This record gives sequence, structure tokens and C-alpha cells, in this order.
Amino acid sequence: MRLDALAPVSLTELNSTSQLLDRVDRKYPLALSAVHPLIELLPARTRVLEIDGRQSFHYSTVYFDTPARDSYLLAARGRPTRFKVRLRHYCDSGEVFLEVKTSHRGRTIKRRLPHVGDSLHSLAPGQFDFISSCLTAGGVHGIRPSWLRPSLGTSYTRTTLLSPDGATRITLDQDLTWVGAGQVLHRPELSIIETKSASSPGAMDRLLWRAGHRQGRISKYATGLAALHPELPTNRWHSTLTRHF
Repeated sequence: MRLDALAPVSLTELNSTSQLLDRVDRKYPLALSAVHPLIELLPARTRVLEIDGRQSFHYSTVYFDTPARDSYLLAARGRPTRFKVRLRHYCDSGEVFLEVKTSHRGRTIKRRLPHVGDSLHSLAPGQFDFISSCLTAGGVHGIRPSWLRPSLGTSYTRTTLLSPDGATRITLDQDLTWVGAGQVLHRPELSIIETKSASSPGAMDRLLWRAGHRQGRISKYATGLAALHPELPTNRWHSTLTRHF
């Protein structure tokens, strides 16, 4: 089975069926060469997001962190409550959103609103109240939005699948690139499959398990930053960094 052989799902239907802004994320870093055999085993009636005949979409993101790297260190130290603030450019549509993700004990909540600025590298003071309210609602305290500065850039291509029951959204990211500290890190041989569901693992998780793939500790922001800054604490991602970076 090829991705272009799957039935399409529109963005409107995908969002109405499986928006999943409050969800459990499960991530699987694996070699790109392992993806095609998995596509062949997808359950019948799995659908692929299609917009104007396209099934793969380019994303460009800038992550923001404090000078003390609070966002990174909360993740690196395995704290139960964490956050990410980013500007994400959906390159094919031209849309840019400010997105704030908070995570508490494995459950992720994402909130977003259209970005009002002209640059991906600066936040507008008018967005600070939104960021602050998202952090507070997510249990993150002591972080002032005015402290946030650009920390890392990423880009990749994403394909999004919808499970037959509509309960799980699956994303396949590839052609991954990180930019920071005057360096560019490109990993064309790496892919990241992520399942997003309300709670229980879905059919895609079980398919990955049967194929011998297990959840891996990877964060596009934190793992990429660790790869570019070896002086940072990296124990949490040591296995992923050793294997894929």
C-alpha cells in the first residue's frame, strides 16, 4: 500500500473528528527505511490528510526559551510539568500560529492563535497575556513571557493520517533539519512517527510494537538542542542521540 492509495480526509473533517488539543502523545524515532513496510500494514480505511491534491506539508518552527533554558531543563530533568512556546509556519498555506504546549504527567494540552507579527523570530507584547494564561492553566509558574527568546529553529515535512475509527491522529515527519548556535543539523535518514490519542494506544501503536519499534524519548526541540549543544545535560535522550544523531 502506498500513501497515495489511501482515501483522503480533508483538514476540516480531520479537525472536527480528531483535533486532539488535549491528548496523549507517543513518539517513535526510527530510520526512514523502516517506514514503508509499516505503511504496507496500515489498517484498512486509514485515511491521509489531503489539501489541494497534496499529502505532505512543510513546517518551519522557531522555539522560544528563557535565557536560563527553563523549557529545555524541565524536560531534561524529567519534571512532570513542562512547556514549549513556538511560532509555527505552515509553509504551504502561509499561515503562522503562536502555539503553547503544556504537559503534565504525559498529558499534553496545546493552545494556539494566529501570529500577528511579521517575523518568526520575535513575539509581540500583545501575545504575552495569551502565553501567560496558557502556562498558568498548564500548571507552569514563574515564567515571564517577556523573558522568552528564539532558541532553536526546525523544519520538516509532515504527512498526517487518521485512524479508521477517527480516534487517533498519526503524523509522519521526515527530512528533519535543526538550526541553532550557528549550525545546521540535517537528518534525512531519520523519521518520527507520533500517535496522538485521547488516552489508550491505538492500532498504529500496536502495529509499531509488533514490528519491534518502541516509544523513544525524542523532542524536536529538546533533542535537537541537545545535539547542537553538547554542554547541556542530555542523559534523558542519550539513547536517541547515540542512535540517530
